[in-house]
Amino acid sequence: MNELFKYTILIVDDTESNIDILVDLLGNDYEISVAMDGQSALEDISDNTPDLILLDIMMPVMDGYKVLEKLKKNSRFKEIPVIMISAIGEMESVIKCIEMGAEDYLPKPFNVVLLQARIGAVLEKKHLRDKERLYAESMEVDLEIGRQIQNSFFPESLPRIEGWQIVTHFQASRQVSGDFYDVFELKDDNGVGFVIADVCDKGVGAALFMALFRSLIRSFSELYYGGGLPKFPFEDVENHSHRNSKAQQPGDIHYKRVLEIVLSHINNYIATTHNKANMFATLFWGIIEPESGMLTYINGGHVGVVVVGVKGIRTMLEPTGPAVGMLPDMVFEAKSIPIYHDEFLVALTDGITEARNTGGEFYGEDKLMQLLTPPAQSAQQMLDRITTSHAAYTAGAEQSDDITMMIIHRS
Repeated sequence: MNELFKYTILIVDDTESNIDILVDLLGNDYEISVAMDGQSALEDISDNTPDLILLDIMMPVMDGYKVLEKLKKNSRFKEIPVIMISAIGEMESVIKCIEMGAEDYLPKPFNVVLLQARIGAVLEKKHLRDKERLYAESMEVDLEIGRQIQNSFFPESLPRIEGWQIVTHFQASRQVSGDFYDVFELKDDNGVGFVIADVCDKGVGAALFMALFRSLIRSFSELYYGGGLPKFPFEDVENHSHRNSKAQQPGDIHYKRVLEIVLSHINNYIATTHNKANMFATLFWGIIEPESGMLTYINGGHVGVVVVGVKGIRTMLEPTGPAVGMLPDMVFEAKSIPIYHDEFLVALTDGITEARNTGGEFYGEDKLMQLLTPPAQSAQQMLDRITTSHAAYTAGAEQSDDITMMIIHRS
């Protein structure tokens, strides 16, 4: 036993001879305190919580059953291990106490070897549980810090663009998430960039790569569009040998080239530098020109991106390339499509469609598509319609994946 630390044991017994024996046997190795009845024991525990309780069953004022019941119902004390003290003929009572949550029992009269062995075993288990609890608490603190840092990656506010509405919804399944979204104005242009993405897997690993993907996308965008840097700072890709300025080409062609070049660089970086991690992301990355309504985009293996018109779903924006980061030298094709007045762009991650109800049934794409068909007055109304339906369907079921939605409305 460590001389600098002794476990504390509370002996609860109304028989002085039993107490004297236990004190003699245990006093050199443990800090001992004594209570002669159950009520006194509970009062002592409230003031000085012991590491272990040796609890007699038959006592005046309050018996061992009642003490044990109160301990196990109290969140502060329910983890204190309790060893019941019993006579040989009280085995049925001992079984009842074990069922109520007692850790073990000691028969009277006391056997020294058995006494030391059972107390040592129970305290060792407590020591391991305490270590696990402290580790779990430290992990919770670290995860909370991670959650706060990760939240800082999301935009504090969304750009306000005349004639357009942008709303988002994010709901993590754990403290940290592999989903992300971003919306940002392009400083040297009139366009608005946005991205919604889902990194494979869940938990801390996915969250770290979420930060990496998001930072690469935002930093490349700000590098290209920020403060007078030359256009196309990267080596031109094959079939793009000319280097026309943006002013010499239509906006959607300009944006196509930018998206294709930048996403190829991001893909190659992830696939080569972090290839051992086997992490990738599906994403939808678009640029909207607010005046013309033209949307230029790359869909990297992402599902659930829909253009909804006044008569219902106009088109699905299918993948134009693979998930990002799986393999180097993948081809990502940018495309353009106009967003007309009173149309919606709906983008989400598969945490919506793959969510399950309490019966294990998927929410599914069909249910989602039915919600998009009736006309909505605003992006917020469309978002509320989906979140309300989804919450009702999954009520009572555990959330298994992150949920992210972005709805853009040309009003």
